[in-house]
Amino acid sequence: MKLASYSHGGQKSYGIYTPNGIIDLGDRIGARYPTLKSLLEGDALALAREFIRCQPDISLDDLTYLPVIEQPGKILCVGMNYAEKRKEFNEQNPAPTLFVRFADSQTGHDTDVIKPWLTKEFDYEGELAVIIGKSGENIGREQAFEYVAGYSCYMDGSVRDWQHSWYTAGKNWRKTGSFGPFLTTVDEIPDPHALSIRTYLNGHLVQDDHTSSMIYKVAELIEYISTFTFLRPGDVIITGSPGGVGKKRNPPLFMKPGDCIEVEIENIGHLRNSIVEASSRCNIPA
Repeated sequence: MKLASYSHGGQKSYGIYTPNGIIDLGDRIGARYPTLKSLLEGDALALAREFIRCQPDISLDDLTYLPVIEQPGKILCVGMNYAEKRKEFNEQNPAPTLFVRFADSQTGHDTDVIKPWLTKEFDYEGELAVIIGKSGENIGREQAFEYVAGYSCYMDGSVRDWQHSWYTAGKNWRKTGSFGPFLTTVDEIPDPHALSIRTYLNGHLVQDDHTSSMIYKVAELIEYISTFTFLRPGDVIITGSPGGVGKKRNPPLFMKPGDCIEVEIENIGHLRNSIVEASSRCNIPA
């Protein structure tokens, strides 16, 4: 099952994605579960699945995608988690590299990603996102997948000239990251480490790897992260980007206004966004 968050007719909702349109769950069970996050908090994926054979209510052309989880309690990002990426950046630290994103740094599928007004180094990073579906802490890796609701694509846009000595400032400009198009439930992905992951800039393949290349696997990351923070439904773990980022190319290759950036993960989804320039210090598109 694939679940999307979106706005339609000026109203936010969520529903089951099909190639022929969206089965709107907001209209059916929104009084109890008004958002996809609240559906996960209520452990109600089975209820949503009861509507999977309904006829679609909304054309895909008539909606605006929102981030899969619009307001996650936590967005925890893993850096340097692919072998080629570690080589590019000469990363030697053996521990997982973690940083955070804020909810307002995200946008949805097929919407504009905003290039910040002062950067000359706006980089792409295609990543697998893990959406937590069950609360817990001190989770052993053997039980970790019991806490996963599903997976999605993420374009973790990086303002390289604002990363400085750490990543936070380079990762949290408004609408510099994209999350979507939808959550693919865990039952459809028997092994999250058996997937191709590719990023395209203006149709050109710029990142091409496999999730088996992750140094720290999903279960290990959940074990490590849940040791120091309590995970809740709707929390998101972004698992790292393969090599091939623009910063380490010769010459460097950065995103600019008018570009199209795409992240494709096998069996999970194809995320696409356009890059627009911020018009001012307020980071509002021109």
